[in-house]
Amino acid sequence: MLDKVLIANRGEIALRILRACKELGIKTVAVHSVPDRDLMHVRLADEAVCIGPAPSPQSYLNIPAIISAAEVTDSVGIHPGYGFLAENADFAEQVERSGFTFIGPRADTIRLMGDKVSAIEAMKKAGVPTVPGSDGPLPEDSEAVYKIARRIGYPVIIKAAAGGGGRGMRVVHTEAHLASAVQVTKSEAAAAFGDATVYMEKFLEKPRHVEVQVLADGQGNAIHLYDRDCSLQRRHQKVVEEAPAPMIDEAARAKVLQSCVDACIEIGYRGAGTFEFLYEDGEFFFIEMNTRVQVEHPVTEMVTGVDIVKEQLRIASGLPLSYSQDDIKLRGHSIECRLNAEDPTTFMPSPGTVTHFHAAGGNGIRVDSHLYSGYSVPPHYDSLIAKLITFADDRETALARMESALDEMLIEGIKTNIPLHQDIVRDTNFAHGGVNIHYLEKKLGL
Repeated sequence: MLDKVLIANRGEIALRILRACKELGIKTVAVHSVPDRDLMHVRLADEAVCIGPAPSPQSYLNIPAIISAAEVTDSVGIHPGYGFLAENADFAEQVERSGFTFIGPRADTIRLMGDKVSAIEAMKKAGVPTVPGSDGPLPEDSEAVYKIARRIGYPVIIKAAAGGGGRGMRVVHTEAHLASAVQVTKSEAAAAFGDATVYMEKFLEKPRHVEVQVLADGQGNAIHLYDRDCSLQRRHQKVVEEAPAPMIDEAARAKVLQSCVDACIEIGYRGAGTFEFLYEDGEFFFIEMNTRVQVEHPVTEMVTGVDIVKEQLRIASGLPLSYSQDDIKLRGHSIECRLNAEDPTTFMPSPGTVTHFHAAGGNGIRVDSHLYSGYSVPPHYDSLIAKLITFADDRETALARMESALDEMLIEGIKTNIPLHQDIVRDTNFAHGGVNIHYLEKKLGL
């Protein structure tokens, strides 16, 4: 087992990693920016190192500073959490070259899955269902691009190969707008990601976002932990997640779960990962793979009983998977609401001091948060401040528990999106299950 792990992140995920390390008897090192010196995981870690001022490039994205912190503290492994450097192949490579263990996939795997074109090609080879598309980067020849679009059928979507977070995309409904859309997307991709490569896919008009959680040890063993529905989104950012995904064709589910396991073995995957799909009319279509732990991993933990972060640490220590597929039994239903420090009407960030904090409690309720009374939410980072998770034997009860838990959550001194979540859980269509990725934005009039 790894002796000491440096946690290269902040907020709730850093605290989540620290707790997993403590359970496994692993010493912890917290790195933090200047304004983050009062974070809860910094207080609880065995050691703490300040790595720079607030701007992320000078702290949480500062690779030399993080590796130097690992060196001076005699750390053995580095856990990147999610966001920041978690899916940065260069960071993973430098960590390993510096003699540390990167708690995640190998750098070449991150590169493979980080490029949307190469990821789709790899998934096709592994038998994972993909969206009909250009089968690679779009050619420079305009007539060839038109032919591809006609073969796929309108509407189509132009995507940046190096894109992410909802950026570098453009939907085209008619041939008349195709050429200009391709050129604009290429320009945006070059400016945002330093890579003008784009590709084309069939645009699904009313899909759901369903993803599959996997674990693999890089030793030829891989399992799935079933699926999650993350369709409630605003501007491509997830708001509510649940496991398992409701109202899914069981034959299609079984097939896609197995294909994800097969793909992990095919690409030699190591660690925790998530295959993301669009689901429409009983079919799954691969869109991307996240080569890290997900924000929404708790709902999967609740319905399977598997501690995903502890498994990451065990795998990074060179141990084989703790579970076989037969060990994984799906039980009950879990829902997660992402609580953000933001105005519930305008969605503008709401930094400031938390004057009072009371976490909801009771049977089947979990709160993952770094908040405490007196903590000052800085304006420099993502606005996620807590994840409220409920679990019950069935979806209806999990939803009722969420409604009660939201009423009980007390966060004063800053604005939060709790009112938005209260509205969502009382929404009749959401209660029935199976809403598509456009539902929340239409509900909000966006």
